[in-house]
Amino acid sequence: MQEEQFTVVAVAIDENLDSIIELAKGVTYPVLMDKDHILTELYAISNVPSVLWIDENGKISRPAASEFGTDTFSEITGVSREGHMQQVREWVRDGTLPEDASFVVEDLSDEEIQARLHFRLAAHLRRNNMIDESERHFDYAIELAPLDFTIARASMPLRGGDPFGEEFFELYQKYQDAGSPFHGIPRKSQTN
Repeated sequence: MQEEQFTVVAVAIDENLDSIIELAKGVTYPVLMDKDHILTELYAISNVPSVLWIDENGKISRPAASEFGTDTFSEITGVSREGHMQQVREWVRDGTLPEDASFVVEDLSDEEIQARLHFRLAAHLRRNNMIDESERHFDYAIELAPLDFTIARASMPLRGGDPFGEEFFELYQKYQDAGSPFHGIPRKSQTN
């Protein structure tokens, strides 16, 4: 949508530059890394992927929503990207916002804030080879926010796990069983 002066910016909450480079192959828009999860705290993002629409004046036009830009995970989630992509086209081309654009995202709870602080401390300790101390803080973070993917899933590769492996699918099942809790616009259907 270059003729409309529309741009996509992806932000990865990851520490592994090599994996981001691999995932970004063929991508034609900027991909940034936020290893300290500043963006997730600023916008109360608790799951990925999350999409925010920000207008040319830097104002949020539509708050965080669990949307997909590709159909990479549609087999797992049952969610096609097309419904969201059509909404984006309508917004970019004629300024039409979906009804849910006025949704108010809840602030993070005190427990979620504490969980994020423990996560950031754990990541810092891990970077400085203080493994035992980092494990303790990862555990605290997950105990405080067990279904927050920006914590529970993001800690998997830092702890030597596979963020697409069995541990992830167990987390995803618990997340679904809990009603897919999410700071942002709730998904109306798993097929749109």
